[in-house]
Amino acid sequence: MTPTPEDEVLHRFESGVSWITLNRPEAMNAVTWDQRERVIALLTEASADPAIRAVVITATGKGFCAGADLRGTPATPKERVAGDVARMIRLGAQRLITAVLDCEKPVIAAVNGTAAGIGAHLALACDLVIAAEPARFIEVFVRRGLVPDGGGAYLLPRLLGPQKAKELMFFGDAVPAAEAERLGLVNRVVPAEALEDTAREWAERLAQGPTRALALTKQLVNASLDSDRATALAAEATAQELNMTTADANEGVASFVERRTPKYLGR
Repeated sequence: MTPTPEDEVLHRFESGVSWITLNRPEAMNAVTWDQRERVIALLTEASADPAIRAVVITATGKGFCAGADLRGTPATPKERVAGDVARMIRLGAQRLITAVLDCEKPVIAAVNGTAAGIGAHLALACDLVIAAEPARFIEVFVRRGLVPDGGGAYLLPRLLGPQKAKELMFFGDAVPAAEAERLGLVNRVVPAEALEDTAREWAERLAQGPTRALALTKQLVNASLDSDRATALAAEATAQELNMTTADANEGVASFVERRTPKYLGR
């Protein structure tokens, strides 16, 4: 029986958290065209659904994501012409990474094992990264004679600085979880058996927070990396103006005045 996208990307909703799980362990979760489209759709759904207040992306088996599996790409009978590859990257890997960056809910990567190529970028595009001790991050493109795609040359210099980013991309060496944490690629490293519980704890904590304020904060931080000071400060002021129209902002201020714990509804 042929697996469906629903089999290969598992999805569940618990306590305000959307859990997206890559499920091709026999292929180290190398992501197919169908899987990519389902993940993008689930992230888009998370942005639009007020009941979803945080997202976790994780995987089954020993690998988080070994990169792109082009064998799952729909057949294109025509001869390749100039522009085809750029279009494929723009509509494929870049759309996946952009869907994570633009998701209006905080996204946690729970990296259970090897994250290579687009799999590494999928993890590093997330807002928070928790890695199991056996996890590794590999800029594998150079090993195949390829240029990093899926936003790698955008993401890594912003996380590491240009020199270290070039080192990882030029050599393609595996970065163990502990080293990734030291470099700032990972927020926390935990034993493999504690990964899901830690991700759940963080995600449910986020799901109880002021969801719209978190969305605006995410947007501000991501945009600040490409902004000058005046633009960033103007965006900050506008974001706070918008945020003060939300029920959660009013609840936060009222709870402070009344000296009680706030109860946020995500609205």
